[in-house]
Amino acid sequence: MRSLVFKSIVSATAILLSLTACTSGHDDKGDSAVPQLVPLSELSNLTLRVGDQKGGTESLLRAAGELDNAPYKVEFSTFTFGPPQIEALTAGKIDFAVTGNTPPIFGAASKARIKVVSGYTNDASGDQILVADTSPVHSVADLRGKKVAVGKGSSANGHLLLQLQKAGLTIKDIQPVFLQPADAFTALSQGQADAWAIWDPYTALADKQLKVRTLVTATGVANGYGFGVASQVALRDAQRNTALSDLVQRIARASAWAQAHPQEWYGKYAAAIGIDPAAAELAQSRSLRQPIPLDGEVTASEQKLADLFAQSGQIQGKPTFSDFVDNRYNDVLTQYFAKSR
Repeated sequence: MRSLVFKSIVSATAILLSLTACTSGHDDKGDSAVPQLVPLSELSNLTLRVGDQKGGTESLLRAAGELDNAPYKVEFSTFTFGPPQIEALTAGKIDFAVTGNTPPIFGAASKARIKVVSGYTNDASGDQILVADTSPVHSVADLRGKKVAVGKGSSANGHLLLQLQKAGLTIKDIQPVFLQPADAFTALSQGQADAWAIWDPYTALADKQLKVRTLVTATGVANGYGFGVASQVALRDAQRNTALSDLVQRIARASAWAQAHPQEWYGKYAAAIGIDPAAAELAQSRSLRQPIPLDGEVTASEQKLADLFAQSGQIQGKPTFSDFVDNRYNDVLTQYFAKSR
């Protein structure tokens, strides 16, 4: 019965199957000039298509009231995690999505038609590797030869690689089992996986519903970044570019509201995605991301992670992350940037 909670908040992503063939084969002949912004009053007939995970972006915007007066319509589609969002962006099915630090790297490796346009950060404490409370595994080194469930191309995938590297291991020293969150939850609970690399709110849900313990957190190991990612098609369209410039500011203001009104936010988040209030509070108390500039520090950190994925054979080629970054919205977001990282 516990797995039903997970399945209720992770919408099926059958769309991924129809999009896979569209992901690679980057054929753009360079980026067009940034289109001039148009008056917001001209966006009344526009529908901006936003990819979401676990209701995170939509619930945050609605809780803060940031969708109440938007001069355009916003249509949300729910995905289980970041990689299918990158697929949908490249295929032109959505215009924008917020992901973790790893999906854009997989997108860059496949030459996806995307750009990272906004950055966010937290201390990464919600990204964890979990084991059963009775497990003999007490360190990352103990994972040698063990089955570790993880979402391929997710931030947890990046966290796992970084922890293995820190312990002197590689992905070849373990048995990775690539599963979506609901299936990984079941695998760990039934002993079909020895460990699970995962992120909030799933970390919090597992903590409240399963007998698990935290092996390690990503704090101090992973960079804790999240990214707003847009399709190149949307960025070249004057109306959609204008709407995106407005939307990233609304997300930044909503994050500031949530930080200033934590208890109200926890309650609204729990109700919006249908999870236990205690799990919602645990997740959002540590995993709410604040906006940061897309600067050299961010790009360099992501490049190191991309290099690690390439070195481990998890992606093809060695993408240059900066080629997939567009900081056109940095100026309008400056007032919202986190004071520290």
